[in-house]
Amino acid sequence: MTAGPDIAAGRLDAEALARNFADAHPPLDRSTALIEAARCYFCYDAPCVEACPTSIDIPAFIRSIASGNVKGAATTILGANIMGGMCARVCPVEELCEEACVRNTHEDKPVAIGALQRFATDHLFAAGIQPFTRAPATGKRVAVVGAGPAGLSCAHRLAVLGHAVTVFEARPKGGGLNEYGIAAYKTVDGFAQKEVAFILSVGGIELRLGQALGRDITLAGLRRDYDAVFLGTGQTGVRALGLEGEGMAGVLNAVDAIAALRQADDKRTLPVGRRVVVIGGGNTAIDIATQSKLLGADEVTLVYRRGPEQMPATVKEQAWTQSHGVKIQFWAQPRSLQGWPAADGATAVKEVTFEYTQLDASGRLAGTGDTVSLLADQVFKAVGQVLVPSALGDAADLLEIAGDRIVVNDDRQTSLPDVFAGGDCIAGLDLTVQAVADGKAAAEAIHRRLGG
Repeated sequence: MTAGPDIAAGRLDAEALARNFADAHPPLDRSTALIEAARCYFCYDAPCVEACPTSIDIPAFIRSIASGNVKGAATTILGANIMGGMCARVCPVEELCEEACVRNTHEDKPVAIGALQRFATDHLFAAGIQPFTRAPATGKRVAVVGAGPAGLSCAHRLAVLGHAVTVFEARPKGGGLNEYGIAAYKTVDGFAQKEVAFILSVGGIELRLGQALGRDITLAGLRRDYDAVFLGTGQTGVRALGLEGEGMAGVLNAVDAIAALRQADDKRTLPVGRRVVVIGGGNTAIDIATQSKLLGADEVTLVYRRGPEQMPATVKEQAWTQSHGVKIQFWAQPRSLQGWPAADGATAVKEVTFEYTQLDASGRLAGTGDTVSLLADQVFKAVGQVLVPSALGDAADLLEIAGDRIVVNDDRQTSLPDVFAGGDCIAGLDLTVQAVADGKAAAEAIHRRLGG
């Protein structure tokens, strides 16, 4: 064993990487889509619709596919969820619409709603069809902070209703989580940017990149210059492990690594350790663990402090990462980090010690006192993100914030009557589909407030 971390780029050649990061779930062809659509019972008061945060009329769009009206199916989907194309790729349908499908029994399987949704929306995108038109201009101006799912959903709905919208985005590209935070094999061929372009093509939306709240713009200034403001900032920080040595080389934030991977033109340039340890249990942990293996890591171990039933990532996601050679260690929590000393005084991670856990008599998580250590060239932290008020600038002082989230009512209205918020910066499901629902609900409320 070498006296230092074994981290290298280019462990796999271009052909292997292209194969590893190809579309995880290739789209349905026309004949397969028709066969799958024919399985739908077209239920009245369909439970799948109730399970969808954006309330897509699922029986209606599937009936359109079955009758050959694919454009109509896509219009039904996008009318309810303007990011229906991305949600078809990343939404945990196995816990939402497909779980609620009446065909989801021991003897049968649910209708492939997500795959059919992708079939319809991909058809519309490929044809270059813009099914939405703007209402006459209202003369009202709305500022949207954040070009992620919540912000773009809000902006699109407001634009369709006739308002002029300016979207301020801190990063070089729009798309938010869809562009920077999702595994590359879930959204290939630049789909996130194609979806952003589609949303903007309705007209009435100006996207200003490189504009951060608290640095380039202030909430007070936006309230002065616009008739209403929507905040879709997402989470602004990453939870720490709280361990000594957490800042040593090789201990990385999973969200940053996923963003770097998504933006890399050549994945052969990305360094990956021979032994990788991922700490966490959500989709971010699954994504970085799987992608580390796909980049050429020999051993990848994902460690979660509770059991598989409590793991935030779905059973399907757990099985997916395990099918790619990732080992999942349940019932263990990190206790210490050990490092390699270097001549310049710096330290690089060498090993992580975990304490086994269990539930005590009251049902709370407790350590057992027994430990296990794992050698690691890289350690990825994926234990959750948080809203850091200081990153919001003056908004932190102007808004009510509780439990790391901006407080809103059912209309997504904050403590300020002209300021609304949605997505991961408010309480709720931290999912793309929920962020889209928040943005649309806020847009409708803003429209009513502005006299619509």
